[in-house]
Amino acid sequence: MDLNQVYHKIDKLRNQIKKYNEAYYQKDSPLVNDSTYDKLFLELKKLEEKYNDYKPEEKLTNKVSGERSKKFEEHKHTYRLYSLDNSNNLDELRKWIEKTIKDIGETRNVSFVAELKIDGLACALSYKKGIFETGATRGDGFIGEDITQNLLTISSIPHKLPQPLDIDVRGEVYMPISAFEKLNEQQTLNNEKLFANPRNAASGSLRQLNSEITKKRNLSFFSYGAIIESQNEIKTHYETLDLLQSLGFSVNSNKKLCKNVEEIIEFCNFWENERFKLDYATDGIVIKVNELNFEEDLGYTSRAPKWATAYKFPPEKVWTKLLDIEYNIGKTGAITPVAIMQPVSLGGTIVKRASLHNFDEIKRLNLSIGDKVLVKKAAEIIPKVVGANHSGDAIPIDLPQKCPSCNTPLNKPENEVNFYCSNIFCPQQIIAKLEFFASKNGMDIDGMGSQIVRQLYNLGLIKTYDDFYKLKYDDFLKLNLVKEKTATNLLNAINKSKNTTLARFLTALSIKHVGKETALLIVREFNTLDKIENATYDELAKIQGIGEKIAKSIYEWFKNCHNLNIVKNMLQLGIIFEETRNTLISDKFKDKTFVITGTLSQKRTYYEEKIKENGGKVSSQVSKNTSYLLCGENPGTKYDKALNLHVIILNENEFNNML
Repeated sequence: MDLNQVYHKIDKLRNQIKKYNEAYYQKDSPLVNDSTYDKLFLELKKLEEKYNDYKPEEKLTNKVSGERSKKFEEHKHTYRLYSLDNSNNLDELRKWIEKTIKDIGETRNVSFVAELKIDGLACALSYKKGIFETGATRGDGFIGEDITQNLLTISSIPHKLPQPLDIDVRGEVYMPISAFEKLNEQQTLNNEKLFANPRNAASGSLRQLNSEITKKRNLSFFSYGAIIESQNEIKTHYETLDLLQSLGFSVNSNKKLCKNVEEIIEFCNFWENERFKLDYATDGIVIKVNELNFEEDLGYTSRAPKWATAYKFPPEKVWTKLLDIEYNIGKTGAITPVAIMQPVSLGGTIVKRASLHNFDEIKRLNLSIGDKVLVKKAAEIIPKVVGANHSGDAIPIDLPQKCPSCNTPLNKPENEVNFYCSNIFCPQQIIAKLEFFASKNGMDIDGMGSQIVRQLYNLGLIKTYDDFYKLKYDDFLKLNLVKEKTATNLLNAINKSKNTTLARFLTALSIKHVGKETALLIVREFNTLDKIENATYDELAKIQGIGEKIAKSIYEWFKNCHNLNIVKNMLQLGIIFEETRNTLISDKFKDKTFVITGTLSQKRTYYEEKIKENGGKVSSQVSKNTSYLLCGENPGTKYDKALNLHVIILNENEFNNML
């Protein structure tokens, strides 16, 4: 692999991790399990360490994960908060313990504290003279979200301490599993989206702008550390936990003071299975050096303490029986096989179904009805069939030839793994499109969950996207479990969704291959719906990041009279697009591609918008097609590459003069 390939790999991993961080920390909607994330993060870390001459704008592996939400005021932490490095198996954990003892000095007596790793939201609480003053999320470690009012609603967080201490308390806000199950029952009754797991539910509940909602969610708090001003008699981490308990904080009782590696391993092995008896989610064990003076000796990396590690439990796997295969029809007509299994307890919940993704997966696993199947669910997110034992009387799975919803013959495009129903009037395909249109990633009609959409469709009240904007108050009262207040809220949400962006609207239409990122590329190129509707195939295919397949899909969608009538109706019913910030001021940068590197006086988005407003394009990588490199202080390898390719290099003044 040459250097350009390595750098491309690093950038690709960085973009993946940024995407997963945003989903996990800001949207409370994880896209991958912890195990997958940790592997990607470790791969990036190794590449960054090996090729340390490559200097991107920021090294993600040096950064504490978690961006601050803009909904709350920012809070600058008095003492920085860190992430934890991971030990992903017992061998790695042994090596970490041995290295830590060696770094401290093998002649010095060292002990460790092993504690359950609570799967919640890390927070810092600040007390002045014993009075709770502020509480904030971890954020990026330096700045978090001020959520003091919401934290005050949690009964396990004391408002006043029995001693007038100045103390910063660290801990984890979590939702008990029993409270999580009740919350999802209520979400079901209200036809609202279910929370994926207790961690997401806790995070979403803690970030409510209305603290009364937070109060109803039955959150709790375990404290696991503190920074105490003028408290010199505390010599160990274990003593710190005892002090916190005496001050009225809830400290997890499932902890152990360990003298050697064997005791730590024994503790990890015990809780790997025993954790499922608890009323809170835990995904590992945190191991810390007990002696505080050794913490000072060991110090920190740029993102984590060297005196602590998190041992992650391996994903749980269980055997059960495959009872049947069902087929889901997605919004693009893709047919997805779903395994229907004998109910089995997995990761603390009962699992009955698991997506098999596509028919190639059925072939790969050589599945038959009646087989024993091995199922795993890492980090309590998505069940997956990972293996099978075949029984003698198992029934082979025949791939469907026709759509299970509308009986239309299925087709399989060349170079694709999915089979598709080509009937755009297929009932299940229409329902999937309507569900996505109303969803958060679509037009974001708050409260319009899948159950309400399905009821509206079954009653004949909605068949196409424009029908949402024709609904009346009385229509909602015809639905099960919908009362006057819910009906009013749904109507208000529909009206609110009329003011949207062109990119969101384009995404919501469920055009094949057009997601959020592709929609943004199209809008930046054409700016108006009219221009998109009238774009030629060649014009679409020329957009950087859009290939022939996507261009064909967009072109054909807007040449369909049925689709155009629906769009026309929605515009007449009041859909209004917010003015795009990328409206062209001039075409002076037409056909010019810019790459930006280094530290500039303004945020990078400022320069990106200026370039796009004047008809130019912005790329993340220097290539032979790059017209200009806009270069600030401390540029990375993009500067060297631009020199080698004879790309014109501009400083800020030169760029501003061009404007």
